[in-house]
Amino acid sequence: MSEREFDVIVYGSTGYTGRLVAEYLSDTYKGSDVRWAMAGRSLDKLEAVRDEMGIAKEVDLVVADSSDSQSLADMVGRTKVILTTVGPYQLYGTDLVAACAEAGTDYVDLCGEPAWMHDTVAEFDDKAKASGARIVHSCGFDSIPFDLGVFYTQHHAKEKFGAPCTKVRGRVRKMKGTFSGGTAASFMATMMRAGQEPEVLNWLKDPFSLTPEFSGPPQPPGHKPLFEEDLNSWSAPFIMASINTKNVHRSNALLGHAYGKDFVYDEMMLTGPGEQGEQMANHVASDNSMSKNPPKPGEGPTKEERETGFYDVIFVGSGPDGQTIVGAVTGDKDPGYGSTSKMIAESALCLARDITRDQVPGGVLTPAPAMGMALIDRLKENAGLTFNIES
Repeated sequence: MSEREFDVIVYGSTGYTGRLVAEYLSDTYKGSDVRWAMAGRSLDKLEAVRDEMGIAKEVDLVVADSSDSQSLADMVGRTKVILTTVGPYQLYGTDLVAACAEAGTDYVDLCGEPAWMHDTVAEFDDKAKASGARIVHSCGFDSIPFDLGVFYTQHHAKEKFGAPCTKVRGRVRKMKGTFSGGTAASFMATMMRAGQEPEVLNWLKDPFSLTPEFSGPPQPPGHKPLFEEDLNSWSAPFIMASINTKNVHRSNALLGHAYGKDFVYDEMMLTGPGEQGEQMANHVASDNSMSKNPPKPGEGPTKEERETGFYDVIFVGSGPDGQTIVGAVTGDKDPGYGSTSKMIAESALCLARDITRDQVPGGVLTPAPAMGMALIDRLKENAGLTFNIES
């Protein structure tokens, strides 16, 4: 792979999130030896965006279209890693994954579409293993803070207890920001497919739908408010839990069941104690604004809104003998855009520069087994995330 022209090509650079990724790479790695390029369907639009954002003209522009398989093949052959923000991936991503799996090119996306990920595992896992391509889904807010948060907490649980936690509860303690228009579009596309293919509903309900060779113990449903005495707070359903829990279980399987075959994991959002906390939990549980008034793809918050956003997630682990450990992950920008654009950029660079094929061979992967502590170190150093053990 060392002969490839680029470390990373950002496909979808003229879209809302793609622009943020390009801006981050330009600002963070200007003057470095990182070799990256912007890609999209229109050369004129790529030039306009590059100039508008003040990105150096030395950054190359690559024209490729998801409907033109030859242009995709030409693009992936030039780079170590493809970073794509072009979703919904079930509509626009399959041919790009196929091209990467064929060429042995690593791949990262922002996918939160479990039915399509189920498809890619079935269709491309063996092909990616053969070519060496690391196909890594969900490298944004879904699911890096959660997947790596569990990985980090379990790493320290093994050091503290001599064994992993048999149960971890992911709890969003605080969050300010918006979900992206791409997330909403992906949700709507998934629901449309589920209406046409009944088996998709089963995949969406099954926490082990991304581990086709393994099905673990029953998992907490997470769809009703509950009061958690040890946290002195009500907890409400968390909208990203459906995809995050599946990724965590796939990570566990890909890590050789490092968390155990009896591992239990769920995610919810803390809403506080007392009547006010209960009312908020019930409000969150009944909120269906994602399906009624979704943001449009390409739309997003202002720079001020992105800069003032944040998130704070804890991971409450229970050891085999009743011991407890609490890990925490925070991000310094809004989750859906500001932090996500940094996370996926660092994921791509981690694959390109830090993780060799000897260390991690090809396949359809999740962030924790693909990059683990190397990515945690990058995110802490460059992307405004923190990982800590609180107790």
